[in-house]
Amino acid sequence: MTSTLRPATTTEAVKRPGRWLALSVLVLAVLLVAVDATVLGLATPYISEDLKPTGTQLLWIGDVYSFVIAGLLVSMGSLGDRIGRKRILLVGATAFGAVSVLNAYATSPELMILARALLGVAGATLMPATLALIRNLFHDSRERSLAVGIWGATASAGTAVGPIVGGFLLEHFWWGSVFLINLPVMAVLVLVGIKLLPESRTPNPGPWDMISVVLSLVGMIGVVYAVKEAASHGITWEPLAVGLLGAAALYAFVRRQLTLPAPLLDMRLFRNRGFSGAVLADLLTILGLSGLVFFLSQYLQLVQGRRPLEAGLAELPAAVGAVAAGLVAGTFARRYSVRAVVSGGLAAIGLALASLTVIDQSTGYPLLGAALLMVGVGAGFSFTVTADVILSSVPKEQAGSASAVSETAYELGAALGIAVLGSIVTGVYRGFAAPAGTPEGAHESLGGAVEAASRMPSNTAQDLLASAREAFVDGLTIAAGAGAAVLLATAVAAWFMLKNQRLGS
Repeated sequence: MTSTLRPATTTEAVKRPGRWLALSVLVLAVLLVAVDATVLGLATPYISEDLKPTGTQLLWIGDVYSFVIAGLLVSMGSLGDRIGRKRILLVGATAFGAVSVLNAYATSPELMILARALLGVAGATLMPATLALIRNLFHDSRERSLAVGIWGATASAGTAVGPIVGGFLLEHFWWGSVFLINLPVMAVLVLVGIKLLPESRTPNPGPWDMISVVLSLVGMIGVVYAVKEAASHGITWEPLAVGLLGAAALYAFVRRQLTLPAPLLDMRLFRNRGFSGAVLADLLTILGLSGLVFFLSQYLQLVQGRRPLEAGLAELPAAVGAVAAGLVAGTFARRYSVRAVVSGGLAAIGLALASLTVIDQSTGYPLLGAALLMVGVGAGFSFTVTADVILSSVPKEQAGSASAVSETAYELGAALGIAVLGSIVTGVYRGFAAPAGTPEGAHESLGGAVEAASRMPSNTAQDLLASAREAFVDGLTIAAGAGAAVLLATAVAAWFMLKNQRLGS
């Protein structure tokens, strides 16, 4: 993975005028992942009502994708270096579309969890390949900054398009239809990518070490599962044992990478302070954001009574802010400084989350819309610049490793955020006082309470929904406060860790 790329391939990719057309294919892969991530949140209330998962199963539906993708990103990044980044991108996109069909037609919580896990396997092939190809397509630092900005803006646009299209589909079709919107994007990506994308691989990279693959997968899933279970049910022997197993596997993985002549992950990357600081900032930022975002769609629909399309439109300011900020983030980082833009963006997100600690069931949209806009602007600035820092901190032949680490931090943060902050919401929610005769499922999730209320007398149903919604909002505001604390602390840490860091350095 750390070997030198073929000079002929790299030079041709840089000089060819078609590199911007090639970028358009790469951002389709980003769009594919972003749309899928956003429609899940909108569809969750419908999945909950139809499949009737427990609260724990609902969390697994939300975070198993991130568990699997976090465990496989490094391995798939290494595989792409060996068989070709273009090839693994196109194979992964095809698999992503096919598995989306399984998600759409899942008939039980268990099958839905399995489908999300398989989607994680396919998703692990996409993101490292896109960033690695961008690094090899664009050697000029200013061009690369713009390319990364477009890459990030597309992801943000996907978060805008996903809820709107998903909301429309949920109002006119069954919940599984939201997963089928991946298919046309996948088809265009594969058909156009075959012609436009240049191949890029590392010659003589050494064998793909299966022991390292297993250690990485077991380690990541074990640690994240342990955190999730401990947050949901307290520290017992089971999560403790699984967590220790995961930690031991990760330790063995690191030791093995230090001794292999061709490791899956070059651990020397972490000696670069800018690289380490950017990766840590990404991980903690996503941790503070994702758990809250996962439940925000439920708040808009099940608490405030918005239809799916209305909920999607209500979340639009976040995507608009992220797109706008992402396109100018590189310019701002050069004019002011990398750490000023990253820390400022993180602080903006933290303050926006802090403002959500005062919401209740009847909070007006101006506060929600302003908070979402600030979250989007902050994320657009911080994520675009940290992605550029990560790519520019390493030689082009290590772009695959760097991209895999970056995306691993993102997915690990998402899984931990849903596990920890999501467990706060669920834990507070389960404690509400329900009317006599309320089914147990009403305490598992707000969707379960809505479903139970539909089968109860009117007065009793109103009492149940009022108590359940109040408890849900209480949990949401506590999680928002915790997320705000994480983001503000990360802003301070990034200020010191990214000192003297410049784009292209």
